[in-house]
Amino acid sequence: MEPALSTPPELMDVLAELRALEPLCHTGHAAEQIAAPSFWEVGASGRRYSRDDVLAVLRERAADPAPEDLDADDFHVAPAGADHYLLTYTLRQADRVTRRLTVWRRSGAQWQAIYHLGTVVT
Repeated sequence: MEPALSTPPELMDVLAELRALEPLCHTGHAAEQIAAPSFWEVGASGRRYSRDDVLAVLRERAADPAPEDLDADDFHVAPAGADHYLLTYTLRQADRVTRRLTVWRRSGAQWQAIYHLGTVVT
């Protein structure tokens, strides 16, 4: 049995803001502004991707959107230092289920993703 995760009550506003931003990372909308200059990702394959690699894929998706249905749920947020937060969630894409983690940094009212990880659930 997997341990239950819960977002501390004082972070519910942060959770709401990041939950609204996260789908943009999958569709390519506003990705240039959301991904920090130092952004990088480890995909479900274990391969590392640079910001440029990720943005190129997202631009392709935005230019020719597939009818892929993305369903994300089980969102949680935890503090990870001054103005940094870990957002975790489950993403379902057709027959594939992955656990996701994004490290977000807040500077004033601006959020930027600095790291993303996807792990396939077997």
